[in-house]
Amino acid sequence: MAVLTNALDTLLGYQLRRATSVLMADFVRTLSDFDMRPAEVTTLLVIDQNPDCSQSEVGEAIAIKRANMVPIIARLIERGLVARTRVDGRSLALRVTEKGAEKATEAWQRINAHETAFRSRIAPDELATVLRVLPLLRAAAEEMVG
Repeated sequence: MAVLTNALDTLLGYQLRRATSVLMADFVRTLSDFDMRPAEVTTLLVIDQNPDCSQSEVGEAIAIKRANMVPIIARLIERGLVARTRVDGRSLALRVTEKGAEKATEAWQRINAHETAFRSRIAPDELATVLRVLPLLRAAAEEMVG
C-alpha cells in the first residue's frame, strides 16, 4: 500500500487539531472511571487552586461561557465537591469542600501521569519551545477572532 501525500500536514491548524485529538482521547481515557466530565475536572482544579473565586472568574480562566458554567458548577455543588459562600451582600465565592480537595488531588495525580506519558516522548528543548509558543499562538488567535 502506498503512503499518500497529505498537504494538510503543512497546516498549523491541522497539526494542532490532530495533536489535540490524540491528547484529549487519552485524557478522557485517563479519567474514564472518574465520573466527571473533562470540563468539570478542569473547573474543580481551578477552584481548588483559587479559593473564594467567583464563577465568572473560573469561566474566564478556562474559557467557558457563563451559560455553560452554570450547570458545571451546579453539578459540582450537587456532588458535594464545591460550596458557595457569600462574601458580601451580592457576591458568591466558590471553594472546594474536603471531598472536593480529595477528588482534586486524585485528578492531579492522574493528569500528571497522562502528561508525563506524552512529555517523555518529546525532547526537553522541543517541549519547552512548544510550551512557549502555544500561548503566543492562542493569544494571536483570540486577538484575530475578537
